[in-house]
Amino acid sequence: MTELGRGIPDPACYVADVEAAIVQSLGARSIVLVGLMGAGKSTVGRRLAARLNLPFRDADREIEAAAGMPVTEIFATYGEPSFRDGERRVIARLLRAGPQVLATGGGAYMNPETRARIAEVGISVWLKADLDSLMRRVRNEANRPLLRTPDPEGTMRQLLAARDPIYALADVTVDATQTPHIRVVDQIVCAPSVDSDARNSPIRRGERSCSSDATRGGQMFDPLV
Repeated sequence: MTELGRGIPDPACYVADVEAAIVQSLGARSIVLVGLMGAGKSTVGRRLAARLNLPFRDADREIEAAAGMPVTEIFATYGEPSFRDGERRVIARLLRAGPQVLATGGGAYMNPETRARIAEVGISVWLKADLDSLMRRVRNEANRPLLRTPDPEGTMRQLLAARDPIYALADVTVDATQTPHIRVVDQIVCAPSVDSDARNSPIRRGERSCSSDATRGGQMFDPLV
């Protein structure tokens, strides 16, 4: 796992040939963004996909489209375990459609089967952010079912403690604490490669560094996969 900081990206990374080399090295693999809610996965994912001229997909939006209801309603109607099972299957389907940039929900990477599938056909990038940054971004959002508790900040703190060690298994870690989204994209794209050959382009796994993150009431959630 490679961790990227907040250093100034190499100007050479802005050359279009670098983006082309990244896409070429991906083949049919996907760049998969993981991390807690509020880390910026969807926004960064859209920008990264545009930068690389790749399709962008948001796993939560795909789940909502399959179920015909928002994530919050899926949680309320079917329960989290059933949602997670559907999430696992939807992500497995999406990963068959690479190359692409795929933003996953905060809990998706906790599933061992999903992690294994991402490792097989993708490159995982953890957008790492601290508690204050995450809470600032999600505090007033109503579409976060896991934060519908008497103490949302306490819940987020528990999620950080439980999930960060798993997110740390990702191929690449990017500091997204207070970094503008466009700079997060730069960190992903512009991290220098150990080998400048196109076969070892900046997105290749493990070869980057940078000085510069059930059932409820007998009903089962069954998305179209």
